[in-house]
Amino acid sequence: MDVPKIFESEYRFCTILWEHEPIKSSALAALCGEKLGWKPTTAYTVMKRLAERGVIENRDTIVRSLVKREEAEQAEIDELVEKKFGGSVPAFVAAFAKNRRISDEEAAELQKLIDGMRGR
Repeated sequence: MDVPKIFESEYRFCTILWEHEPIKSSALAALCGEKLGWKPTTAYTVMKRLAERGVIENRDTIVRSLVKREEAEQAEIDELVEKKFGGSVPAFVAAFAKNRRISDEEAAELQKLIDGMRGR
């Protein structure tokens, strides 16, 4: 399944939903007011947009996610690697690690990940 694009403000909304789902839409709108400073109309607009794109479900005023946090994060990383690094994982890792030092343990963990990815 292709994960629909979730924009930054929508992602902040989703983090609240993921922490509290299933949740009544009115309670979710109130949480968005507390945590994001949104008016209820803004929260309901975002709910409607995300429901139309298949990110969430709002059935009988109960809101649930249809996209898991991990799926949204992976889609965002995939888009970043494709957009900024031409799909090159080595270029992405090189840019990420350019100004960082890693321990022997971290290097071993990365090598283990690389070995596990071979031949997929």
